Amino acid sequence: MRELLEILEKNSRISVSELASMLQKSEYEIEKEIERLEREKIILSYGTLIDWEKFGDENVIAVIEINLTPQREVGFDAIAERIYRYDEVKTVYLMSGNFDLLVIIEGKSLKEISNFVSKRLSTIEGVTQTRSHFLLKAYKKDGVILDNEEEDRRLVVVP
Repeated sequence: MRELLEILEKNSRISVSELASMLQKSEYEIEKEIERLEREKIILSYGTLIDWEKFGDENVIAVIEINLTPQREVGFDAIAERIYRYDEVKTVYLMSGNFDLLVIIEGKSLKEISNFVSKRLSTIEGVTQTRSHFLLKAYKKDGVILDNEEEDRRLVVVP
C-alpha cells in the first residue's frame, strides 16, 4: 500500500481515521496494514524533524568518506556494521565512486568528531582512508525546507 506509506512518511502523526478517510478504507483495514508494515520492517520508525539549532543545541555534523579493503566472504558488510554500531554514527551508506562508505556523524564539537575519526574510525581493520567534511548550514533536510520564513519578495514600485 504505497499511498499509505507516502502519507505516513510526510506525517507520521496523522490519525488512523484520517488515513481511512483519505484512502477510502476502514479504520480496521488501516490499523491491520500498519501493523503488517511494522512487523515486516517496512516501517522502521516514526520520527519528528527538529531544528536543533533553533532550539539552542549547536551540534557539529560531519560527513565522512571512507575507503575500505573488503573482507573475504563478507565484503564491506562487516566493517559497515562495526561502524554503524557507534552511537555517534547517524547514517551509513555503501557508495559507488571514489569512496566506499559515506558516514554521517554528530558530535558536540569539531574536536569530538576529530577524535572519533582518528581514534575509532581510522583504526578499524580494513579502513584505508577517511576524508571528513563538516556541515556549515542546513537549508533542507528530509524534504523539509529549514528556516523558511516567508517574506515578501516583490519589487517595490514607487510612483
